[in-house]
Amino acid sequence: MLRRVVSSTLLAVIFMSAVNAEDSMKTYVDINAVNSSDDLRPVDGLIAAGQPNQRQLELVAQAGFQAVIDLRGENEDRGLDEAAILEELGLDYVVLPLSSPDAINMDNARLLDDILSDYNGPVLVHCGSGNRVGALLALRASLRGADDAAALAFGKSAGLTGLEPVVRKRLEE
Repeated sequence: MLRRVVSSTLLAVIFMSAVNAEDSMKTYVDINAVNSSDDLRPVDGLIAAGQPNQRQLELVAQAGFQAVIDLRGENEDRGLDEAAILEELGLDYVVLPLSSPDAINMDNARLLDDILSDYNGPVLVHCGSGNRVGALLALRASLRGADDAAALAFGKSAGLTGLEPVVRKRLEE
C-alpha cells in the first residue's frame, strides 16, 4: 500500500488538458449521507467530500476506489487513524496538507492533478468539510482550460464555500 505525503511547496510538471464535459457534473458527496457503495458514484474519476468515518471508508473500498487523498493538515483531528484503516482496506492514502488559505494555490492544484493522474480508478478527495477540496478542484479546472466562471461553478459543485474569495483571487493572478 502506498502512503505518500506531499509537501505543499513541491512543484509538479504535468500536461494540462481541457476540462471534459463530465466536470460540469456535481462531484461533492455529503459523506454523512452515504449509506451504501451505490451512493458513491465518481465524476471524472473522483468524489469530493468532508471527513469520512471508518464505515464510509469501508464503503469507499467496497465501491472499488483506489485511493483517498486527504487535504487536512497534520494537526487536524480526523477522529480516527485514517492511514491505518486505509492500509487495512488496501487503499492508497495520500496526504496533501492544505493548512491555510495560502495553500490554496495553482502549485497545489498542479500537485493534486498530478496525484490524480496516477490512478485509473476512482479516488476520494476530502478535507474537513469539502471546502478546501472544492477550492483546489476549481483551480485545477482552470489549469485544465476552464474559464473562471466554469472553474468556480465546478469548485462549488465539489464543495467550495467560504474559500471562494481566495479562489477568485488566485484565478485573477
